[in-house]
Amino acid sequence: MSAFFAGLGRFAVRFRYVIVVVWLALIAVTTLAFPSLGSEVNNDNSQFLPASAPSSRAAALAAPLLGSVNDNSEVTVVAARSSGTLRAGDAEVLGQLVAALRRAPRVSSVQELGASPDYQAIEIQVRARVNQADISAQKTLIDSLQDMLNRVRAPAGLEIRLAGEVATNVANQASSNKAGNQTQMFSIVFIIILLLLIFRSLLAPFITLVPAGFSLLVSTRLIGELGAHGLNISEITELLLIILTLGAGTDYGLFLVFRVREEIRHGMDSRTAVEHSLTRVGESITASAGTVILALLTLLLASFGIYRDLGIPLAVGIAVILLAGLTLLPALLAIFGRVAFWPSRVQPGAVRDGIWGRVASRLVRRPAVTLGAGLLLFGGLALAALGYHSGGFGGAANAPAGSAAAAGNALVSRHFPQSTANPSNIVFRYAEPVWKDPSVIARAAAALRDSRQFTSLEGPLLPNGTALTSAGYRELHAKLGDPTRLSLTPPPGSGISTADYNAYRATATFVSASGRVIQFEAALRAGGQQTTQALNATPTIRSVVTGAARRSGATDSGVAGEAAALYDVSATSNHDLLHIVPVAIVAIALLLGLVLRSLIAPLYLIVSVVFSYLAALGVSTLVFIDIGGDDGLTFILPFLMFIFLLALGEDYNILVMTRIREEAQALPLREAVVRAVGRTGTTVTSAGLVLAGTFGVLAVVAGGGASGSEVRAIGFGLAIGILMDTFLVRTLLVPATVALLGRWNWWPSSMGRQRGDPAPPVLVAPGPVEGKPAR
Repeated sequence: MSAFFAGLGRFAVRFRYVIVVVWLALIAVTTLAFPSLGSEVNNDNSQFLPASAPSSRAAALAAPLLGSVNDNSEVTVVAARSSGTLRAGDAEVLGQLVAALRRAPRVSSVQELGASPDYQAIEIQVRARVNQADISAQKTLIDSLQDMLNRVRAPAGLEIRLAGEVATNVANQASSNKAGNQTQMFSIVFIIILLLLIFRSLLAPFITLVPAGFSLLVSTRLIGELGAHGLNISEITELLLIILTLGAGTDYGLFLVFRVREEIRHGMDSRTAVEHSLTRVGESITASAGTVILALLTLLLASFGIYRDLGIPLAVGIAVILLAGLTLLPALLAIFGRVAFWPSRVQPGAVRDGIWGRVASRLVRRPAVTLGAGLLLFGGLALAALGYHSGGFGGAANAPAGSAAAAGNALVSRHFPQSTANPSNIVFRYAEPVWKDPSVIARAAAALRDSRQFTSLEGPLLPNGTALTSAGYRELHAKLGDPTRLSLTPPPGSGISTADYNAYRATATFVSASGRVIQFEAALRAGGQQTTQALNATPTIRSVVTGAARRSGATDSGVAGEAAALYDVSATSNHDLLHIVPVAIVAIALLLGLVLRSLIAPLYLIVSVVFSYLAALGVSTLVFIDIGGDDGLTFILPFLMFIFLLALGEDYNILVMTRIREEAQALPLREAVVRAVGRTGTTVTSAGLVLAGTFGVLAVVAGGGASGSEVRAIGFGLAIGILMDTFLVRTLLVPATVALLGRWNWWPSSMGRQRGDPAPPVLVAPGPVEGKPAR
């Protein structure tokens, strides 16, 4: 393996200018040929549920009314007068608008749902052949419809707006893109400032960051192309890719740049230092990236699509980072040489182990005390994790303030108060059309109201605030037929009141064309659909609906909507956590065993990550639930924290352990620990600060996106976990364990079987450490 990286180092140095040109060309080609990542983001997490989930089956049952998520998107157009009732001139203009909307691209139907009880507003439903997961197509649809609305010459006092879930999703996607851009900008600024402080150099920070930036530009386009071909991409994928690419890319850069600087101080010229450094740390960088990629690919085993589809995009990002770290960064270091560290003077001479060397020298004298104190600290913090309970992560329920969608939703809420912009959809299917015996509707509605689980219940007999009797509904259907084909006003001489006529027209939203499927739109007493209380109420609501189905003679029933979907999401997520984590642990343990040539070291290295994970989860629970008063932490946090801390924590494990192994070739083990920790301590802590800081930026900046508080919790949890892992686990607890185990660290390799230690040389060498294992 060393021969491979030595050859790669020579290649990178010799063809350094060609490598830079190739990377610039790669950026240009992917930018021109592939779509942006932001254009493919889907904020609706329920779209990632398996088809077998109860909420997914309920949505399929409701498809005759709500449309299929794979085939249809519905947009609401609301027209309202600021004062007074709708006028004849309004009806004429709206009729022209309906005709124009029917000619719009991909629009399959346009239906006037009816006027509000105060007759100041009217709703129009536009159904288009657009997949609900295709946010790019939805944006195109909304832009097209908005353009039509802008061309309407509305009478004075008549306001016409787009509203509903699709308009809200598009507005939130624009907000998410803004949050992503801010996250990227602030992450880059933070990393540059931190690297300037670390290197005390003007060029080294930019040289370290350029490969990560190039990787981000390329990987976002590659993943955008995957999204265009069917891969679901969530907002959290977009944000984590930015953070992971910049953070991990900078970390891998630090591994190499610090080693190059060390070798120059050993007396090598800059290009030889690049070759030698890549030979030494190339395997560490590759193995570190490999652990992250392996952990991410285990997500393909997940049932929940947001996890499954998270794996490939982030694995692609890490693979691109690895390629850049092994080619572009060595090429840049070879081009700039010592100038990269200007104005600092990197001169040949003694290499000092610094503060971490002094810490390690004290640590190895009493490793048991260090390890015991660490276990007590982490054990105490881990106990706080017992207070963890999950909350929602459904994306934003409301459009961003000030957006056109927010104004449209406000009109709907004002004039159709019985409606909820984000209802629980309660669905029943019957053997016969309900207009033959509308009493089944009344019995179902009575059972739902008797449960006292709902604050409002809109359905076939109460479609727009005007109540219809069972007999009245049957008579209206007999006289008027299909409600979707009715005009705005009752036919002359029909004897039907305007209120009953508008109510019947509005039943089209609640009764399917066949009459066999009906729905109720309900507001839960537990709280809004996006709240933890509504999520936790889902089993009760499902039980109530099942009872209502039996009472009314329905052949099937279900509960759709955000709260039900989030409940299934949380359950699926917990199932995936229990099944994927063991697979990830075994896979990474095997990789560590191959890299470290040991069966013992991977065991305690994995345990160390579990301890830091539980402690970080405990701190997050204390901060957000016990102190912050949140109803729960987003279900996605424990899963992401484990996968990322497992993968990224092992990055630093690999760097430290491979350096200890390298130094132990020529030094007694405890002196090797002091040398390795002294030489890598600054690298590990710097890398940890960079990575934790970028996740901290996510917590601060991305809170303005579509899922603000949940994203803040994710950013904070990952940041605190990485900080504890960096400053306590990697630099204190792991070296203490190595010192305690001695030669058993390397069992069953030859180093683990050796009986004697070589004679200790001086701890500070004027040149690179070379040597062979003692026999």
